[in-house]
Amino acid sequence: MASHRKSRPTGTRVAGIRTPVLATAALTSVALLSQTADATPSDDRPTLEEVEKKVDDLYRQAGSATEKYNAAKEKTTKQRKKVDTLLDDVAQRTQKLNDAREELGSFASAQYRTGASVPETATLLLADSPQDYFDQNQLMNRLTGRQKSAVDDYVTQQSETMKKRREATESLETLTESQNDLKTAKSTVQKKLATARELLSELTAEEKARLAAIEKKKQEEAARKAAELAKKQQAEQEAERKRQEEAAQQQESDTGSGSSGGTGSSGSSTPGTSNGTKAESALAFARAQIGKPYVWGATGPGSYDCSGLTQAAWKAAGVTLPRTTYDQVNAGTTVSVSQAQPGDLVFFYDDISHVGLYIGDGMMIHAPKPGAYVREESIFYDGESSIYSVVRPA
Repeated sequence: MASHRKSRPTGTRVAGIRTPVLATAALTSVALLSQTADATPSDDRPTLEEVEKKVDDLYRQAGSATEKYNAAKEKTTKQRKKVDTLLDDVAQRTQKLNDAREELGSFASAQYRTGASVPETATLLLADSPQDYFDQNQLMNRLTGRQKSAVDDYVTQQSETMKKRREATESLETLTESQNDLKTAKSTVQKKLATARELLSELTAEEKARLAAIEKKKQEEAARKAAELAKKQQAEQEAERKRQEEAAQQQESDTGSGSSGGTGSSGSSTPGTSNGTKAESALAFARAQIGKPYVWGATGPGSYDCSGLTQAAWKAAGVTLPRTTYDQVNAGTTVSVSQAQPGDLVFFYDDISHVGLYIGDGMMIHAPKPGAYVREESIFYDGESSIYSVVRPA
């Protein structure tokens, strides 16, 4: 009994002590797990600034891929035209070859009927390399002038046809490579844009509002920088105007006549007037496109990508620009940002993946990115460091 009484308190003590400890431990674990579950998304979830940067980077990468797509598409179009031309040429030469073969066949038939030189003619017609066989003096001596002309024509047509067939085959291989590049560039654009849309779709309403506020602040800073540039350009223009007036006055003083100075002024203004007229035409076209959507790879008239818009604008002014930003950047004279004039092309980023049309006062018209529309905007919309160069096409 004593032993039994000792065991019961012991058991009661164990239960009385361990149960609270286990319960506390369990509750603590649940609390920690709950905190971890709450903390993990917060730790892994990018900040709004990181999301903004990621989306901007994706749009830029999509822009770069778009220009690669444009280049591949242009190359594919040119290569397809070349292939079609070559195939047409091969078809025509094949017909000529068949005509020459028929004429040789008629000679062979005639010889067969007369029983003259049948083996030689038949062998000639069926040989893989007729010219080697023709070099044999005994056969050449048996050919009449007309027969010799037919043989020469056959050999020439066969050689030229084989050459054109090889060219067509090589061009088809190049076309296939261009088409593969086109598909790759298109896939890259689509993936970048899909990722950007996914990131934006995951934002809460509050985060979207904050993102809009950040964007507005960037636009205000860009507008401020544009105003600074406009002020600087106006000051430089005024200074240049005064220098020209002083030079004209000095010339009049030295010569005692204002006629030569007036003639010089008129002559120097002609190129500027011509250039200005073209630029005005390009700007008028670009302004008429404001509000139309950005669509990658588009060249109008209902939608544009960045280089498609600038190309179409200058085309309206009678100036032909290449299709892509990579080529447009070399299609004129490079000037400094402070010397930019209306109609100039403003290129952005180290990979030259974006372009806009300068309209003056630090502003431009451009097709910004997917989901946006052709609009006027500061050339500093993505910071001063994003400007690559300014080019004057005409």
